[in-house]
Amino acid sequence: MTPVDKPCGLEAKGVFFRYGVDESDKVLALAGVDLEISQGEFVVVLGPNGSGKSTLAKHLNALLLPDEGDVWVLGMNTKEPEFTWEIRRSAGMVFQNPDNQLVATVVEEDVAFGPENLGVEPPEIRKLVAGALEAVGMGAFRRHSPHHLSGGQKQRVAIAGILAMKPKCIILDEPTAMLDPSGREEVMKTVKQLNEEMGITVIHITHFMDEALYADRVIVMDKGEIAIVGTPREVFSQWQDMAQLGLEVPPVGQLSRRLWSAGIDIDPGILTVDELVDELCRLKSRI
Repeated sequence: MTPVDKPCGLEAKGVFFRYGVDESDKVLALAGVDLEISQGEFVVVLGPNGSGKSTLAKHLNALLLPDEGDVWVLGMNTKEPEFTWEIRRSAGMVFQNPDNQLVATVVEEDVAFGPENLGVEPPEIRKLVAGALEAVGMGAFRRHSPHHLSGGQKQRVAIAGILAMKPKCIILDEPTAMLDPSGREEVMKTVKQLNEEMGITVIHITHFMDEALYADRVIVMDKGEIAIVGTPREVFSQWQDMAQLGLEVPPVGQLSRRLWSAGIDIDPGILTVDELVDELCRLKSRI
């Protein structure tokens, strides 16, 4: 069987998934999800705990298979066993704890692990490893022990390990959850750069609202369904709907809305520091 030629990079159609062994105890995690993600798109998935966002991510990498419906990755149906390995190579996954993905005692050996298992020849592996480490800004650390790196550096090595397998897509399941603010920024800038410069599709699962500002499109999930979809500005303009889901707009967005509510002539839809600085400078020039 050959992959079906699909116009988008990833697609979910009518996907239902339930956790549990006994039918009477099963919990519905995905409730008829329909989703298309274009090749080269940067998508952020938000949602409260238990909304189904991590379950959806695992379906896009064939770590989980739908109870009902279908998921296609680059035209390959995840339910077809012959596509499983190629799907996981093409849509690499980065998890929350980087220590769980580090398998070697030297950074370059860790990054080489994937290509070695694919049977790539040693000269090509060396090129792939060097390119992947340079792409994430970790080339100078190739001979270091990964376990002595900072959290942000470890995640960048984990991403390099995925890059060395030449994926079309990277799925990140809350990769910054265990990092400090500087580590979070390191990882997000690296991922954005890979998306813009290499055209890699990115699906980023997070509970940090400000990370959604890196995205082309934001998907908000609730109770296993897609509740809101749009650009970051479109999604965060629906702050009342977000609040009902227990989600806030990014901190700068909260500040701009409070200033506007206090009677200051400012755009309540501002979301970034740069936008806020420009708006305050505009106000100052009018005084």
